[in-house]
Amino acid sequence: MFDGFRQSWVSVADGVDLRVRTGGCGPPVVLLHGHPRTHTTWHRVAPLLVAAGHTVVCPDLRGYGRSAKPPTTRTTVRTRSGRWPATSCG
Repeated sequence: MFDGFRQSWVSVADGVDLRVRTGGCGPPVVLLHGHPRTHTTWHRVAPLLVAAGHTVVCPDLRGYGRSAKPPTTRTTVRTRSGRWPATSCG
């Protein structure tokens, strides 16, 4: 899977590193996965784009795969009732 692609880490903020796979050479295409997936969603499409002459970038978005996870806080955890805790906005 992802033959010829490189795995690297990109620091996007202090303490936030994303795992990224890149391959190819040419105009860039960034492939973003949805919830609850990882960059491996694109394992069939990415090589086709490289063969078509693109640089392909497939990150694991924050909190997914091997990328950095945000800290667990009261506003990011559901309660047992299934309702979100109240937050103050403003």
